[in-house]
Amino acid sequence: MQYMLMIHEDESVYAGPDGEAILADTLAKHMALAEALVAAGVPFSGERLKAASTATTIRWDYGSHQIHDGAFAESHEELGGFYIITVDDLDQALEWAKRIPVPGKGSVEVRPIWPMGAEG
Repeated sequence: MQYMLMIHEDESVYAGPDGEAILADTLAKHMALAEALVAAGVPFSGERLKAASTATTIRWDYGSHQIHDGAFAESHEELGGFYIITVDDLDQALEWAKRIPVPGKGSVEVRPIWPMGAEG
C-alpha cells in the first residue's frame, strides 16, 4: 500500500545565523533516510518544496473561487516536502515517518493514497 508522508514544519527555523547549518544538517538527514529506504527495499519518491511564500492558493466557496498569494495555512507550520512510500501497512509507514528529520517544531502527516479509479 502507498502512503504519503507530508512534512509540516516551521520555516522560520531556517532563518537567522544558524539557519544555513540547520538546513544543511536536515538535508543530510533526509539523504540518510533515502539511503535507508533504498537499503530496506522500500519503493519511494519525494520532493522538497520551496518556501510557503512562493505558493499560490485557490480557495473555493460553493462554486466560486478566489486566488491568494502564499500558502493559506492557519498555523506557523507549512508543508515543506513529502515522501510517497510503498509498505505493507500503516505501522510500517509510521515507523518510516518517525525517521523524517523535522528541526524545531513540526509534524508529519501520514495518509494512505487512494488510487484513481479505486473504490473505497
